[in-house]
Amino acid sequence: MRRSPIRKRNRRKKPKVLDLDITSLLDILVILLVFLLKSYNSSGIVFNVPKEISLPRSESTTLNNAGVMVQVSTSAIYVDDKIILNINNTKGKKVFDKKNSRIIPLYEELVKKKNTFKQVAKSSQNANEFSGIVNLIVDKSIRYKFLKKLLNTCADAGYQKYKFVVLGEDI
Repeated sequence: MRRSPIRKRNRRKKPKVLDLDITSLLDILVILLVFLLKSYNSSGIVFNVPKEISLPRSESTTLNNAGVMVQVSTSAIYVDDKIILNINNTKGKKVFDKKNSRIIPLYEELVKKKNTFKQVAKSSQNANEFSGIVNLIVDKSIRYKFLKKLLNTCADAGYQKYKFVVLGEDI
C-alpha cells in the first residue's frame, strides 16, 4: 500500500465551517431586555405597603417625590414603616387633641422627622433641604372624616405638600 504524502494528508483534514444559528439566542435576549425594561423603576422611590392596606386605583402617570411615608390601614398608622399608633389598642392613650382635629402620636412623629431633616441639612452641605412632602399610603376604606384629620395633622406638623400613593393601571 502506498502512503500519501504529508502535504496531501493535511489538505484532506481541513475543518469544515460550522453554521451557528443565533436566532433563538437573540429571541431570549429580546425577551430578557423587555422584562428588564418593564421592571425598571425610573423614580428610584420604593414604597412598602403593608398587607392590610388596599390601595385605590388610578390612571395617573405622574411619579411621587421622595418624602416622609405615612401609611394608614384600618388597624394602624405607620411613619416610614414604623408603627406609630395601633388603632385597635388605644386604651389609656390620648389619640386626638382637644379640638379632635389632630392625631397626637402622628403629629409628634412628623415633627421629629422634620427636625431631623433640618438638623441634617444644617450639618451637611450635600443633604437635601426639608421639602415638606408627605407620601400618603391610605387604605381605600378609610372614611373622609378621618382623612381630614390625617391631612390636618400633616399640615400642622409642617408638611404642606401631599402625595397620595395609589395602585396604577398596567398598560
